[in-house]
Amino acid sequence: MITVDNKTFEKYITHEQIQGIITSLAQKINKDYQNKDGILFIVVLNGAFMFAADLFKQIKGMHKISFVKFSSYDSVYSSGKVKTLIGLNEDIKDKDVIIVEDIVDSGVTMGSLSEQLQQMNPKSLEICTLMFKPGNFKGDYKVKYIGKEISNEFIIGYGFDVDGLGRNLPDIYQLKS
Repeated sequence: MITVDNKTFEKYITHEQIQGIITSLAQKINKDYQNKDGILFIVVLNGAFMFAADLFKQIKGMHKISFVKFSSYDSVYSSGKVKTLIGLNEDIKDKDVIIVEDIVDSGVTMGSLSEQLQQMNPKSLEICTLMFKPGNFKGDYKVKYIGKEISNEFIIGYGFDVDGLGRNLPDIYQLKS
């Protein structure tokens, strides 16, 4: 158990389990994009940076990576409003694009980003998320690559945070109810 920002969390997923999930995702992407170079991986900061780094190391071929940053959380709650902090500076027209996200929760942020990217006419657009909360998901789009489905409890560690704290933890911890 750990305490962060006066909230108690218990270990939920170990670093070794996380790496196994990432290896499985990389294998699926490598199979789907076999013999294809030039995929653009768009990583959603800040949370997905650790996941993206470990995933990208296992992707075969020569590909590009770019970063975007949005905000939709206030402490442990989703505000429901998406604010762009850093936008995309890549031309994605006629390119295979995979969005790399740490977690798809309500789906509001990812829905907004997907809609914006579709207007830029990519060849293909897929979503890869480390964690997925099906109980909270309100999106009307498909998440192709899901690492692990989890319950609605808040998590920190391995890039996930509460008010910027806890991202550096190697394991994932869940808010104790």
